[in-house]
Amino acid sequence: MKLSVSMYSCLRAVQAGQLDLLGFVDYAAAQGVAGVELLDIFWSDAERELPQVKRRIAEAGLDIAVYSISNNFIQPEAGARARELADLKRGVDIALELGVDLLRVFSGSARADVSQDEGEAWILEGLSAGAAYAKSRGVTLALENHGRFAGRSDQVRAIIERVGSPALRVNLDSGNFVPVGQDPVEAARDLADWVVLVHLKDMRLARADEVGHVFEGADGQMLTGAIIGDGLVDLAGLRAVMDAAGYDGWWSLEYEGSEEPLQVGVPRSLAAARALLS
Repeated sequence: MKLSVSMYSCLRAVQAGQLDLLGFVDYAAAQGVAGVELLDIFWSDAERELPQVKRRIAEAGLDIAVYSISNNFIQPEAGARARELADLKRGVDIALELGVDLLRVFSGSARADVSQDEGEAWILEGLSAGAAYAKSRGVTLALENHGRFAGRSDQVRAIIERVGSPALRVNLDSGNFVPVGQDPVEAARDLADWVVLVHLKDMRLARADEVGHVFEGADGQMLTGAIIGDGLVDLAGLRAVMDAAGYDGWWSLEYEGSEEPLQVGVPRSLAAARALLS
């Protein structure tokens, strides 16, 4: 099993000025993982920083599991959607510059002024064009289950089937099914044959006094991230489904809990992940 850590797991440390891209690479290497997940949101200047980051990763003996972008095709204006597509294509190019042929993508974020039909049409338009470009460059797009338009496995499956490209597959995020009211193990069964990346994430019910990364689930209960194994997700059941499907790709930790990440949240989650994947 290949274990990676996403830089998003260290978001609060980055926001506090404790960590930059190079520091994250050093931190990940010290944690003993095999790979890292890099995200577009953490570049200050991608053109300038990319060679340094790539060199540091090589020096640390790490692989890049995936490059992840935060595209959003739910844009009423055609020009805005065109810019999102251009960003996706640039993500494909950066992934290749980093030496990885996998790019995590999103569908789009819900807006009160956008109907389900409109949103779905824009997502299909953007991901179809994005997948065509990715295919031409030998890159696979990994669509993450996330949000209103692609939060459930049936929504993800419908997008994959309607785009109909071998260059669009699935980033199975184990935690993201919880807020939309779907059992992650059931969802994994539905999508396992298309999965090219797994995000290891756990969720728990939020305490009344928590004010951090807290959001409302489909049943009205408030949720937040958890240390792997301390939450609501049946991770052992999910691993069993992926084993049965013959999955041999990356398991990338995406910790989103309220515990301090560098000394508590990430190390404890990685220890639990190693136990899960051993």
